[in-house]
Amino acid sequence: MNYKDYIRIIPDFPQPGIRFKDITTLTNNGAVYASAIQEIKQAIADKQIDLIAGPEARGFIIGAPLAISLGVGFVPIRKSGKLPGEVVEANYDLEYGKDKLCIHKDAIQPGQKVLIADDLLATGGTIATTINLIRQLGGEVIGSAFLIELGYLDGRSKLDGIDVFSLVTY
Repeated sequence: MNYKDYIRIIPDFPQPGIRFKDITTLTNNGAVYASAIQEIKQAIADKQIDLIAGPEARGFIIGAPLAISLGVGFVPIRKSGKLPGEVVEANYDLEYGKDKLCIHKDAIQPGQKVLIADDLLATGGTIATTINLIRQLGGEVIGSAFLIELGYLDGRSKLDGIDVFSLVTY
């Protein structure tokens, strides 16, 4: 299936020069959304996974259904101030700004194998920060999976040798 046919491009959002990849036109088509999750699941089937971690907010859209389909837990990586318990936090650069991510201190146990799932790999800042948070808790990042990769931004180079699967590449 050509998933690009279901991804809408929004020019100049959230700022001039950005061509935003809108996945809502894919996720509102149940059959296409299910197919995308199944293809990602098949691509990572050889990995031993204890948990899926997904960064806020669109990482939840990919990570949670993937976790359910694999029968493993899901760990939300949230923006600062959004988790109620004790957290570990880290600052990072976005492709068009700065932000902070956090994770509950008890979300991952040492040695657990974690796959990171998100909608988009762009510059790699969000995912590199997610990797660091997981490692701070003693988790082992065994790979990453994305609906979309912006190959021209070379985000893979920031992921410290982590395996990357992307369903669609621009």
